[in-house]
Amino acid sequence: MRIKLYQVDAFTTRIFGGNPAAVCPLDVWLDDDLLQAIAAENNLSETAFFVKTAHGFHLRWFTPVAEVNLCGHATLATAHVLFEILGYAKPSIAFETRSGVLNVTRQDAMLVMDFPAMPPKYCVPPVALLAALDVQAVEVLAADDYFVVVDNEEAVRAIQPDFAKLAEVNLRGVCVTARGNEVNFVSRFFAPKLGIPEDPVTGSAHCALTPYWSAKLGKSILSARQISQRGGDIQCELKDNRVTLSSHAITFMEAEILIPDGWSSCPPYENPKEF
Repeated sequence: MRIKLYQVDAFTTRIFGGNPAAVCPLDVWLDDDLLQAIAAENNLSETAFFVKTAHGFHLRWFTPVAEVNLCGHATLATAHVLFEILGYAKPSIAFETRSGVLNVTRQDAMLVMDFPAMPPKYCVPPVALLAALDVQAVEVLAADDYFVVVDNEEAVRAIQPDFAKLAEVNLRGVCVTARGNEVNFVSRFFAPKLGIPEDPVTGSAHCALTPYWSAKLGKSILSARQISQRGGDIQCELKDNRVTLSSHAITFMEAEILIPDGWSSCPPYENPKEF
């Protein structure tokens, strides 16, 4: 079996920037164990798989260790592959996903993703959270992830998390955010529980960051930057209960996965008793 694979850098206009995602077009759905094994082998924060449907495409996302309900950068990467490589001619793509139908529209050189808004709510942070980050939090909120607001961009840049402690936190991941020096807000995102110590650029987190900062700054259109080592930029807009995230993507690699006939998942590795 041969499966096409495209690696795309999302939320950036330059190679080696943004967040890399693998994208695999499929004719039909394969066994979930195989999809997870491919994602683990790719060892990127997300591998996206999609199958054509009557109304668009069914899209799924896998980290190296688990399937997730929503992923921004791999959705952007998939739309880029369809528009720029596979010749999708319509101006908008409808993706059927675990988070409902997500539409991605091409507007000039940018791709615009329409996602659900997920306003975070104020919460009492677990002890492990602030201990793992070793920061002075202004506010702590929660949605699918924890959102820790700090004083300034420099405090976000300076964080050196204890990833073992962060993995004990009960939600999916942890986002640290502050007002930006050159953009409206900045962030970093950590998800060691999902096999992602630090995610370079996290589209799904901006579904919560956008309504939060929109309320704080009194504006519906915001510029955002995730200040990981690779970095990435997103234009965010709050529209009632939806968020649009606009950015770019660029192809890094085209390849082919070779799956042997009769493939089956490997049994769990057991340490030998003697060497």
